[in-house]
Amino acid sequence: MFIGHLPAGFLLTHWLQNKLKTKKFLWVGLLASIFPDIDMLYFYLVDNRQTLHHHYWTHLPLFWIALGIFLILIAKIFNKRALYIITIIALANIILHLVLDSIVGGINWPYPFIDYDVFLFTVPAKYNFWVWNFILHWTFLFEVIAIIAAAVLLYKRRKGD
Repeated sequence: MFIGHLPAGFLLTHWLQNKLKTKKFLWVGLLASIFPDIDMLYFYLVDNRQTLHHHYWTHLPLFWIALGIFLILIAKIFNKRALYIITIIALANIILHLVLDSIVGGINWPYPFIDYDVFLFTVPAKYNFWVWNFILHWTFLFEVIAIIAAAVLLYKRRKGD
């Protein structure tokens, strides 16, 4: 996924804010929705593109689930509602990021138990510039739909509906 993480994160965070009865922490959801791709800095600047960035720790579901459970327990033990809400919003958006990456990018969901990338569809390499392979594939419509839905929601929120 190229441009769909942020609008999808906006949609999810808006829904979570309603469920958690808060108007705060939109910024947490937006940052978390793109955070796993921070590993692109390492991918390009250090690793010289030798390892697929989806194999770095930032794209390992078990890491995020374990961290999320730990923070939720801390929040519950110490009765910290804000930490609980932040953790739920952040964890949900990171997991959403990984789910969206699983459409065509491949995420190693069973790691460390099994080394297997899970993806729904394969994008064939038809074009020299690899980006076009993804943008011109039918699965890019998921990103377009997320952008349109987020734009509509943003418009409604600004209008006050």
